Amino acid sequence: MPLRPFSRDQAWLLPPSLNDFLPRDHPARFVALFVDGLDQETLQELEGDTPGDPLGAPAYHPGALLGIWVYGFMTGVRSSRKLEAACRDQVPYLWLSGNQRPDHNTLWRYYEGHRQAMRCLLKRTVRVAVHAGLVELALQAVDGTKVGANAASARTLDATGLTRLLGQTERAIAELEAENVTGGDAPPPRLPAALAEERALREQVEAALDQVSAEDGPARVNLTDPDARRLKSSGGFVTGYNAQAMVAPLALGQGQGMLITATEVVPEGDDHPQLQPMMAQAAANAEPPASVTTLADGGYYSAANLLATEGQEVLVPSPQVGKRERNPYHKDHFVHDAVTDTYRCPQGQSLVFVGTQRHEDGYLVRVYQAPGPVCRACPAFGQCTQDRRGRRIRVGAYEQVHQRHRERMQQPEAKALYRRRKELVEPVFGIMKEQQGGRRFLLRGLTNVRAEWSLLATAFNLRSLARAWKTLFAERGRCTRYAVA
Repeated sequence: MPLRPFSRDQAWLLPPSLNDFLPRDHPARFVALFVDGLDQETLQELEGDTPGDPLGAPAYHPGALLGIWVYGFMTGVRSSRKLEAACRDQVPYLWLSGNQRPDHNTLWRYYEGHRQAMRCLLKRTVRVAVHAGLVELALQAVDGTKVGANAASARTLDATGLTRLLGQTERAIAELEAENVTGGDAPPPRLPAALAEERALREQVEAALDQVSAEDGPARVNLTDPDARRLKSSGGFVTGYNAQAMVAPLALGQGQGMLITATEVVPEGDDHPQLQPMMAQAAANAEPPASVTTLADGGYYSAANLLATEGQEVLVPSPQVGKRERNPYHKDHFVHDAVTDTYRCPQGQSLVFVGTQRHEDGYLVRVYQAPGPVCRACPAFGQCTQDRRGRRIRVGAYEQVHQRHRERMQQPEAKALYRRRKELVEPVFGIMKEQQGGRRFLLRGLTNVRAEWSLLATAFNLRSLARAWKTLFAERGRCTRYAVA
């Protein structure tokens, strides 16, 4: 077959335009529409509407820098050096920057100075979806995932390890100081680099020791990122953070998508304290209807959360469900008689109130017990209890709250709704980690990683909204600002 003419020295009769190289429905164009459509209030939060200094070299337009960072987080390019290369080599970034090439220092300075203000963009993406009628706010799911910190696990030490390291550092400092004795000569204008590093390490270790020695302090501290913690994950232990997300379903043409309505990052692995703040943040961002149903896994189950969310539809399974179903003599199968204040066991025997006891978590429980001779003569002895004094059960003050919730979770409608939890929230974490490069934070410190996680969530939402915009573009056959107005 004949070959097409080929030459790398091909000349252009007319100057080319970057618009000719970027498809009309490309996601980068949607990012530009989103950034250009930010209202004055958002621009003031971003401090991006201030004119450049009339003196000195011209500054890059803040809209161009913001678009580069947002699109970078959408495509997994989150390093300022990689973004510099992308602005030099890749057409979408060249188009977003207006064929300009900001270096990594310029990009980093913008990101460092504005990343906290960029957290407002997440709310803006949610409002865009609400305005376009794309989000189903009657259902939402919350979950957390462990994200690695920008720190090595080997640098996470307990009090013993920190004390040992402090001793090694003191000896190293003493040796370096002996090597740098000047006799009667004037001291050098600055400390030798090695000595300065050891002294800085000593201060860091002493500060970490103060943290682990505090009464309510952590058991271990990472010297690289002191805010990070050693957390248990599905793949073992990871030094990092617990990143939270509230997700609502989107209706996008032929398929379904997801929208993140709230985010948070905490250094603790426990999810219990995060349920109420996440629901409040999602309500402030998305303004869902009063009948919204929230789905959460067993890690969020607690009496405090059930009490605080009474009157709201929150479906969260009890961690005891599996034990109750497998054990016919689980405490939940004992029936309470409010008149006599007794419990009836599955074998029909009565357990009477014998006093109160303090639970290991600090709260008081009521203790009920069956007579020892009755239990020893029962055919279930050995399976129900092996205590010859008789079966004992402990009942907390919120037992009725737990019971009502368990009954609600057994209803077919609740089971059908709860089955949607995994398909809503878990794919979101997969996309953010694998496609957006969010398996590990690049910044250090809790405040910074919160901003980084929020921008990852903003980029995820823009990916979803760009799909809707692309569908709208195909239907109308032209570019429009309707989707981001």
